[in-house]
Amino acid sequence: MTKEMRVFAFDFNGPAHLSAGTWRHATDRGNEYKKLSYWIEYAKLLEEACFDGIFFADNDGYHEMYKNSVDDSLKDAAQIPTNDPSYLIPAMAAVTKHLSFGVTSSTAYDVPYKLARKFSTLDHLTDGRIGWNVVTSYTNSAARNIAGLEKAQAHDDRYARAEEFIDVAMKLWESSWEDDAVVRDVESSTYVEPSRVHNIEHQGEHFSVPGIHLCEPSPQRTPVIFQAGGSPRGVALAAQTAEAVFLNAMNKEALKKQVDNLRAKAEEFGRNPDHIATLQMITVISAATDEEAQAKYEEYLELVSYEGAMARYSSWSGIDMSQFGPDVPFKNVETNAGQTMLNFFLKMDPSKDWTPRDIAEYSGIGGTSPVIVGGPQKVADELISWIEETGASGFNLANAVKFQDIKDFTEFVVPELQKRGAMRTSFTGSTLRESLFGEGVARLPEDHPGAAYRKQLAAKA
Repeated sequence: MTKEMRVFAFDFNGPAHLSAGTWRHATDRGNEYKKLSYWIEYAKLLEEACFDGIFFADNDGYHEMYKNSVDDSLKDAAQIPTNDPSYLIPAMAAVTKHLSFGVTSSTAYDVPYKLARKFSTLDHLTDGRIGWNVVTSYTNSAARNIAGLEKAQAHDDRYARAEEFIDVAMKLWESSWEDDAVVRDVESSTYVEPSRVHNIEHQGEHFSVPGIHLCEPSPQRTPVIFQAGGSPRGVALAAQTAEAVFLNAMNKEALKKQVDNLRAKAEEFGRNPDHIATLQMITVISAATDEEAQAKYEEYLELVSYEGAMARYSSWSGIDMSQFGPDVPFKNVETNAGQTMLNFFLKMDPSKDWTPRDIAEYSGIGGTSPVIVGGPQKVADELISWIEETGASGFNLANAVKFQDIKDFTEFVVPELQKRGAMRTSFTGSTLRESLFGEGVARLPEDHPGAAYRKQLAAKA
């Protein structure tokens, strides 16, 4: 194995994330999410294990599709309650030197001018270890409570706004302040040279931003842009602007198709596909031996909440799963929704008569991500095979039991991966972009659309 995989912890600033009911496990520490000491301990653990970073998912809304109510989401802490993850970053960065941070912020209910300031601030405070995960927010609860809308905008409308949003943000980061705008000249009483700060003069369909950026250039200027979207519009946006893409394929064959498609799309936009890292979501249940890991997995399955899993899955799929009997195979359900669900799960196991209860069991551990269960050698073999057979760059590592599953991974799996040369043993460079693409690559590459604004700035200088 000559290719080092990139590894991020995938987490959520709340008591539970993707897994349903496992917050009840005796070793789960999700209830500590309100304590800064918990996140500081977590950051130190990840850096010591040479993780590239931690990626925080986030929601502007809540899951209310199941039974047309938020009740089952609340009962199982199905991504609610949830605190804002961005406030954790400075504290976690202060106790680490290399660990990076991906933060989710939506283009649906924020505005580019404010978001650009937020991420420039985080990039400064982390010495360039920040990334922005671009999401478009699909929940109707967010639309009602933030924007006063009856429901979320249509899919393509959300992406049209996102495209312009990213464009405006890049203009602010790349074409407003020259690198040497801050002079701190005591004799002339000039902190910033005004002639080196420029209006971006953006006037578009969704945003009007005529002025200057509020922040001086940060180490990366533009944070590393993350994106996750499986639709044709989402893939196109990722191929055009993303530098890291989170994928959630059900198996290696599907992942290879997604990676190949994304790389081909990137070339269509004139980008080098090697400038996009691809990270597959995966859940790993590990222990000292295969037998111990399997016993742990079976223990987790006993805790899975059917209602909690359905509360999550109903929102993800856009279908109220309460309309189906828990043990009725989908092949016996004569609705378009039932057929859609059947087709999705048949791709995983065509011989199985999938029922809602089967879906709950599958998605109850790690959401819809694949799950790997085993000791160090088995898990390392499987993770390496995912990389070698698909061309993916690495993984976004989800969990069933918060903190403990990641701790187990650092104890049992990381040493085996490092021994095989499949995971880093030290860090190179100091920024997130360098962590992903190599030392010295702290700024957007020349083939990224944001680099065009850098060239415009150079022309103004």
